[in-house]
Amino acid sequence: MRLIAKVIALLGLVACPVFAHAVLTIEITRGVDVGTPIAIVPFGWDGAAPLPQNISDVIESDLARSGYFAVLSRKDFISLPREDKDVVFKDWRILKAEALVIGSVRQVAPGKFQVQFRLYDVFKGSQIAGFRYIIGAEMLRSVAHQISDIIYEKITGEPGAFNTRIAYVTREEPPGVKPVYKLQVADSDGVNPQTVVRTPEPLMSPAWSPDSKRLAYVSFEDKRSKVYIQNMMDGRREMAAEFSGINGAPAWSPDGRSLALTLSRDGNAEIYAMQLDTRTLRRLTHDPAIDTEPSWSPDGRDIIFTSDRAGTPQIYRMSASGGSAERLTFDGDYNARASYAANGKSITLVSRSQGGFRIATLQVDKRTMQILTETSLDESPSFAPNGRMIIYATEVRGRGVLASVSADGRVRQLFKLEEGDVREPAWSPYNRELQYKE
Repeated sequence: MRLIAKVIALLGLVACPVFAHAVLTIEITRGVDVGTPIAIVPFGWDGAAPLPQNISDVIESDLARSGYFAVLSRKDFISLPREDKDVVFKDWRILKAEALVIGSVRQVAPGKFQVQFRLYDVFKGSQIAGFRYIIGAEMLRSVAHQISDIIYEKITGEPGAFNTRIAYVTREEPPGVKPVYKLQVADSDGVNPQTVVRTPEPLMSPAWSPDSKRLAYVSFEDKRSKVYIQNMMDGRREMAAEFSGINGAPAWSPDGRSLALTLSRDGNAEIYAMQLDTRTLRRLTHDPAIDTEPSWSPDGRDIIFTSDRAGTPQIYRMSASGGSAERLTFDGDYNARASYAANGKSITLVSRSQGGFRIATLQVDKRTMQILTETSLDESPSFAPNGRMIIYATEVRGRGVLASVSADGRVRQLFKLEEGDVREPAWSPYNRELQYKE
């Protein structure tokens, strides 16, 4: 059973898969049948040197990979407006565009740029949104993602999640050299990877704090599992758990003040809650079975977790203060690694279906399960903060890759690497400090 294997791996008795570091690129493998036709005009720029980042290209890529937009080809454009006065709506109605994006960039000081954009409803001939940003060059790509978020929300009615990040674990093994494990963080589209932790020992289970400023993770430094917290702002890290036995599966409480953990300090794998400011521990489960993989509900009232107390791994829910546990999953003989969507109404999990391990969602109140993927070795699902997409790890032609699927199963993507494997993805919450709107 994969649940048992994961607990054994935390004891350091199972070899970890081979990983290699490379930039992630996205391939859309399935989209919706009909998306909103949108035209994204190249942003105006009159500088002598090329911009450090092509904003309109980033926006186009974001919206195309969302699966909910049909991005029109630029070669068909009749005009290239930069300002409101330049827009001729009949040009875009001819192309059957329903939405139009225009914008411009100009340098206002050394290393400083003004970015402005407008979003139009072509049929109504009116502006839907328009904002201006004053930012440094290093923020151009983040602002492009934020513009994509605004467009997505204005047209779909749901928040976008492009201006977020993903964390994942890679492993490099150059010939004749010991493996190097890395905890990587990248933009939501896999661009701009940065190494947060580099170590010769395995890493696993990265988990974002609610404010996206810290990452908790498991490291096998000193040949045994320990839980660390990495500060993303200043690079400092601190030890959170190094008890005897298993220290694993960290999960943040919604207020960021506590971690739920799997510990075997008392002899059996149980769920504990740790108050971070005092390091006070509270044991939440008391069962001879293996209890692991905790995850808090968005309101902080409940914790879901995986347990094999019924004979096979299933998802249970209990109060965040402990007590009796309620079984949530009954379909199939394996359901594990669950976590909530932001609205608290559904969870994503790994479910064994038709002989394979696949990503699924469960509507908590109705107890209805939907299998979302068709590959057979899927694991580690993580919701985007808007609940619309789920990132997970899988295998393609014997190699570990990341993939994502929409919560309704209609949109699928692969995060491709040139070589090697990548595992353990975690999608960040929103980080409001990455907002630059004026």
